[in-house]
Amino acid sequence: MPQRVAVEVGGRRLGLSNLEKVLYPETGFTKAEVIDYYNRIAPVMLPHLANRPATRKRYPDGVDGPFFFEKNAPSHTPRWVHTVTLPVPGSTMDREVIAYVVVDDLATLVWLANLAALELHIPQWTVSSRAKPRGSDLLVFDLDPGPPATIVECTRVALMLRDLLADDGLQAYPKTSGSKGMQLYAPIKPIDGDKTSAYAKSLAARLAKERPRDVVSQMAKNLRPGKVFVDWSQNNSAKTTVAPYSLRARPLPTVSTPLTWDEVESCESPGDLRFLASEVLARVKDHGDLFAPLLTERRPALPRL
Repeated sequence: MPQRVAVEVGGRRLGLSNLEKVLYPETGFTKAEVIDYYNRIAPVMLPHLANRPATRKRYPDGVDGPFFFEKNAPSHTPRWVHTVTLPVPGSTMDREVIAYVVVDDLATLVWLANLAALELHIPQWTVSSRAKPRGSDLLVFDLDPGPPATIVECTRVALMLRDLLADDGLQAYPKTSGSKGMQLYAPIKPIDGDKTSAYAKSLAARLAKERPRDVVSQMAKNLRPGKVFVDWSQNNSAKTTVAPYSLRARPLPTVSTPLTWDEVESCESPGDLRFLASEVLARVKDHGDLFAPLLTERRPALPRL
């Protein structure tokens, strides 16, 4: 196979390189297969990426090699790629602004896959047509199991959180992280990220108080063994969470996968909720986008504390 192949994607000319390069050594999953996955999952993934500045986690030598987070659009970014320049107060890189990539079309998604951007992470807020940040329109809880706890324990906590959110008029939707744990999302009317963080923190603390043997809401890692850490901090406007349908840089090409509540309730072992790229494509064919309700324009207001 040639080292570089010219293709047309969505009316854009792209040069794809090193397609035979193995990015997941344990399974032999190649860059060509990564690109193929993102090309095929695009119809359901792109709506969740639209208008959200993307942070990319790149693995040029595969999941066993060095990686780096990339926020700024690289110097070789094609002119047709949508970028937004936003202030970054308190940047650890001493930058005043960052030109983020916004993944709003298939060509951009394939271009990033060709750069071995295996993981895409996005914030809980969007940008307007004038490149101005809007308020957070998603509430998220990241459930992280402290060994020997696994995603099985996360599902039990997810059910408890679902009920607490329902009591406040919010509908929760679950997905795997594609790694060890899972996340819950609830669509809300856009609001300042500090308020979503405060609400999420209060709910996590309440659950930790009611179920201290199972749940922890504090950041300290020494408190986590055998419990599920309910990470509320992902609601901070400076934070991002792995996007729905993103690949993860694990030994196997696992995906952050939207779930049904029946699947959450019936989970008995970690393997029950581990989905590879090929399996996710089949799931979407059968079930459509289980996260489609997150795209609705009708969003309830966040309850007041």
